[in-house]
Amino acid sequence: MGLHYKNKAAIPVLAMCLLLFSCRATRPIQYLQGPIDTSALSAIALPEPLIQKGDLIGITVYSDNPEATAVYNQQMNTTMSSSAQAAGAATTGQSGAVMPGYLVDANGDIRFQSLGLLHVEGMTRAELEQMLKEKLSPFLKNPYCNIRFLNYKFTMLGEVTRQGVYSIPNEKISILEALGLAGDITMYGEKDSILVVREINGKRSFGYLDVSKPEVMLSPYYYLRQNDVVIVKANPKKPGISEQTATRRLTRVTAIMSILVSLTLIFTRVR
Repeated sequence: MGLHYKNKAAIPVLAMCLLLFSCRATRPIQYLQGPIDTSALSAIALPEPLIQKGDLIGITVYSDNPEATAVYNQQMNTTMSSSAQAAGAATTGQSGAVMPGYLVDANGDIRFQSLGLLHVEGMTRAELEQMLKEKLSPFLKNPYCNIRFLNYKFTMLGEVTRQGVYSIPNEKISILEALGLAGDITMYGEKDSILVVREINGKRSFGYLDVSKPEVMLSPYYYLRQNDVVIVKANPKKPGISEQTATRRLTRVTAIMSILVSLTLIFTRVR
């Protein structure tokens, strides 16, 4: 009888061992593990952002005659004037004020003061600056322009702490900086297969990034572009991630229960 009780007492211990061995702890993946080839990184040319439909562009014109230049410029205002709206201007909130800008329409055009419609889609800032300089030269002495993206943004989705659309004041941000803004990847996110969805001239492209390796900095998707969408997938260990996960867990529990029943029968017979 003593042996029988000892065998029965061993069953919970065996069950705990099975459960412990069947569940593995999730080890966090570190960023940029391994040596970094700095020479290869320094040789990479950063991509110049291209103007796309829906972009909001700020254009400031300068020349040797400030009075003549003033008509081409937009100023920081709390309200938009009707003349600015007629010129194709749009607004975006910046620190409680309104920043007028030129909105690139569905045809890739902007309507610029006195110059009319200008097709700007697919241009870099430098190319647009050069075009405006040439078109304004008959009206201004030594004109030049300063051009900025006023709504440079990207979207973070999936297993990040703070999902959403992020606007930045500059036009250069890496995937690591973007993850930092979004509060980093959650404990259930996969760092080795981050998806970046990019659209250029109406065509979508897809890139996968492994931020656990330094080679990620060589990828053309390492630096995000205007309107990029970043999706961090959940790993299979996340509770309730899929029906397959639930099925696997049910199968595992069933197997453990079968083993426990078998052990109970064996130990019960050995007296």
